[in-house]
Amino acid sequence: MSAALPFSAACERNREPILAVLRDAFAQVRSVLEIGAGTGQHAVHFARRLPHLSWQPTDRVEALDGLRARIGAEGPPNLMSPVELDVTTIHWPEERFDAVYTANTLHIMSWPEVQAFFRALPRVLRGSAAANAGALLAIYGPFNYGGRHTSPSNAAFDEQLRQRDPASGLRDYEAVNALATEQGLTLREDHAMPANNRLVLWSA
Repeated sequence: MSAALPFSAACERNREPILAVLRDAFAQVRSVLEIGAGTGQHAVHFARRLPHLSWQPTDRVEALDGLRARIGAEGPPNLMSPVELDVTTIHWPEERFDAVYTANTLHIMSWPEVQAFFRALPRVLRGSAAANAGALLAIYGPFNYGGRHTSPSNAAFDEQLRQRDPASGLRDYEAVNALATEQGLTLREDHAMPANNRLVLWSA
């Protein structure tokens, strides 16, 4: 009997609201690099519903076996085999992509890891800010605004994260936006999502 595929109930709940935004935002996109693909549920669902693009999932080595299993079992032809990626290393893909997508990762990373993630974006987004106005960054997850939690549930979640790992926790939108600005990215859209999450899009 084969092992059960990794599963996230949250991914099942949020995939359709996210897709509703990405369907329009990624209409002209032909290649996406996903950072922290986790269980692979988003990768499979989005690649299947957006067949015009090529979707490249990545994650740290400890998540790759489950990610490979799901993609092998369920992945459509435009979903690439996952590759190992730790945002703190120099070994990012050599290929350049039209968009980078990540979900529920920034609050798991330490702040230095978040900074490393943003510093690496020019390596993988096509062209420069001046050369490619179509390059996109899409980040899904909870944010603080003005240094404050947006809901009691987000405050409780933040406390839970910090008790488990003091280096993790919900990130301030303003601080994240500053990192994006440093890399030549401009806020394009900030969508309110279910369960007090956001889907924020930046463009080059």
